Amino acid sequence: MYTKGFCVRLKLSLSHRACLWKRSFAAASYSVPPTLGASEAEVLAARAYCSSLLQKFDSPSYTLQTFIPPSAQAAYLAIRAFNLEVARVADNVSTPTIGAMRLQFWRDNISKTFAGSPPAHPVSTLLAHAIDDLYARTGGKARMSKNWFTRVISAREQYLTNAPYTSLDALEKYAESTYSTLLYLTLSALPLASITADHLASHIGKAVGITAVLRGLPLIAFPPPPNHHSNSSGLGGSLDAQRRRQGAVTLPLDVMAEAGVRDEDVLRQGSEAPGLRDAVFAVATRASDHLITARQMLRNVRAGNDVGHEFEHEGEEGHEYAAGQSGMGGPNSAQNEEVERGFGVLMPAVSTGLWLDRLQQVDFDIFREELRRREWKLPFKAYFAYRRRMF
Repeated sequence: MYTKGFCVRLKLSLSHRACLWKRSFAAASYSVPPTLGASEAEVLAARAYCSSLLQKFDSPSYTLQTFIPPSAQAAYLAIRAFNLEVARVADNVSTPTIGAMRLQFWRDNISKTFAGSPPAHPVSTLLAHAIDDLYARTGGKARMSKNWFTRVISAREQYLTNAPYTSLDALEKYAESTYSTLLYLTLSALPLASITADHLASHIGKAVGITAVLRGLPLIAFPPPPNHHSNSSGLGGSLDAQRRRQGAVTLPLDVMAEAGVRDEDVLRQGSEAPGLRDAVFAVATRASDHLITARQMLRNVRAGNDVGHEFEHEGEEGHEYAAGQSGMGGPNSAQNEEVERGFGVLMPAVSTGLWLDRLQQVDFDIFREELRRREWKLPFKAYFAYRRRMF
């Protein structure tokens, strides 16, 4: 049974940007100094814009902001809003040419923001504030990586036309370059430079990214009618534009071949297409495997052991760590402390696990309407997962 006080706190957390949960979950609103060139009112307006964007288009991230430390919430909102702006480019343009132009706008936007001259865009304003705040909090010792932002843009651009993933490994690589990278950026904003936290974020981000592709499959296969008021329909890439109008199936080609799924069958028969549920099951299993791996890693650390396997991205740009820091056989007390500090960033594991559970309950029928509804259990599950420090 839930207490009346808990339910009140839960309701408040869903209706306010500054969640009012007790003890370590509290994230009450606070005054923030303006970034260079932006007034405090502009920063707060940018924060409200980003929060509203999440509430409308990414409700799990909006709910899970509760678990991000207050000092890093501006960065979290800016990073997640940036992801939405870039991800929605493909949905809001009529041709790949215009989509590429908009993604180039975001490349320039990020470059100017990191150079200290953010354009007049709410995401840029809030991101610039977060960069300056991180610099002030750490005396310039910690920073977010501009290249991680551009990596997200490049990965999105590669699949701007909804081109199929050549393999399940290619889909996993895409998830690493997008959703895992978003988690790395958020960890760096705490700041936390930890091989253990990054390793967990890599697996969780891959699970989130693979799941995001599954969730988007029905909308990409059966896209809404085009915007007939657009004045840009005659520009560039007629073949790709036709593909977008007709819909596409974004499951990995190797999985489709093994399950005997054909694009035309899915576009004609929807959920009744032969082999479709088997293909969805195979992709969902890979996402679930990453969550299972992350859970086992967390148990290993809690038990005083190493995480169990090497971090495959160690040594890559952004994944250079202090001498002696290792996820294999490193000091367990340090690993526990790092995971404790970064646990709130890893909470997307909860929302992803809940959606995969629902997918299993409908027997991997990816077109079921209930899969597109908001998960009402997320605030409850997230609350208890955070208290137990186990997702």
